[in-house]
Amino acid sequence: MEQKSIDALRSEHRRIDDAIQHEYANHDPDDARIAELKRLKLRIKDQIVSVAGSA
Repeated sequence: MEQKSIDALRSEHRRIDDAIQHEYANHDPDDARIAELKRLKLRIKDQIVSVAGSA
């Protein structure tokens, strides 16, 4: 069960990273959106560490 949670979190982490890269590739990147995505990505990473640490 925990592995499924970790896999889902990692998938979400990659999706957010892709969104960040996509935003950087825009002609006029939205700095506020990038900052928001980075905060979300960090929260997901913290959740991964938390779930993996409790295993």
